[in-house]
Amino acid sequence: MKLDKLEASLGKARSSIREAAGTSLARLRNKINSTSKTVQLVHDDDPDYVPHGRIYRNAHAFHRSYLLMEKLFKIYVYEEGEVPLFHNGPCKSIYSSEGRFIHEMEMGKLYRTKDLDEAHVYFIPVSVANLVQYLYVPDSKDLDPMKRAIVDYVKVIADRHPFWNRSLGADHFMLSCHDWGPMTSSFVPNLFHKSIRVLCNANTSEGFNPSKDASFPEINLLTGEISRLGGQPPSTRTVLAFFAGHLHGHIRYLLLNEWKGKDQDVQVYEALPKQVSYEKKLKSSKFCLCPSGYEVASPRVVEAIYAECVPVLISDTYVPPFSDVLNWKSFSVQIDVKNISDIKNILMGISHRQYLRMQRNVKQVQRHFVVNGPPRRYDVFHMIVHSIWLRRLNIRVHDFQNQ
Repeated sequence: MKLDKLEASLGKARSSIREAAGTSLARLRNKINSTSKTVQLVHDDDPDYVPHGRIYRNAHAFHRSYLLMEKLFKIYVYEEGEVPLFHNGPCKSIYSSEGRFIHEMEMGKLYRTKDLDEAHVYFIPVSVANLVQYLYVPDSKDLDPMKRAIVDYVKVIADRHPFWNRSLGADHFMLSCHDWGPMTSSFVPNLFHKSIRVLCNANTSEGFNPSKDASFPEINLLTGEISRLGGQPPSTRTVLAFFAGHLHGHIRYLLLNEWKGKDQDVQVYEALPKQVSYEKKLKSSKFCLCPSGYEVASPRVVEAIYAECVPVLISDTYVPPFSDVLNWKSFSVQIDVKNISDIKNILMGISHRQYLRMQRNVKQVQRHFVVNGPPRRYDVFHMIVHSIWLRRLNIRVHDFQNQ
């Protein structure tokens, strides 16, 4: 039975990753896992990049897992549904992460299979951003058209194919960078509770479950292209901390109320003067403040990483992207909302040596947040897929068949 073989290969992958996690680098350099052709790897035989250093929770485990993903992982994209609600998404906006991923899965060849039976996961190619744009009447509070679209879609794929009912949706995933992504998934209970939800709005207070859901970065590509990477060297970054943004939720209200126009070290603006460049401010600041807005995700996190400015995450319930792989404490500062008034003391308490280390780590982690067309190994597209791969490793489809 194909499912049995598929689950067996995933079991071997899990064992191989656990082995890598507990094996020293010296042993990994000389060891080949020969238990199966599907997991036969030399750990550091990688022409592009070998994960290393403090930016990773376990660099050896991540590298082994990443190589196995490239070798084994297959994604089936459901063909049902019509554009623009399905198979399409915005690629030039604050929702570009959503549209770019859908576009790559539709047009690219990486990881995709046309064979339903060899797929490890099944992608529901809905764009929540487009559902909102085309089905929601502003200020109407009428969510029924959106609800019908997603409920009907899941019913169609469940009726036509056996895979949704086989796992109750646990080996299916949806992806959304719209604030309403979590709410949209709740229209189908098993999509909310069982499926892998890849969300920018990774808010644990709204049902985000890190063991089955994945956080991915919000990236604002107004032109479809990323801004130039890099910034001033640490020695010429004269601003301790910087933020510019309009009132957008309670956390920003607290930040603006406490710091706007009050300190030359912690420079907080509601609107920048016309002659001041937002990008230059990012590139000349040591720390970049990234408060949550109405929802937890903020494009400022990736903007800071692109500018090689240490991001300061200000939130209580946000799960940062790729946090099952990345050690966010090594390249960012996380401040609870209750400590907004103490931002300057917290940042001044970071020694110059520690800051330099964090800033170097920001430069190293940058590769995992870069958008490329076509995708390049270890970039943001591959990191999103890796997050889905890890969550597929966490489940066994057989466990759902008697529920």
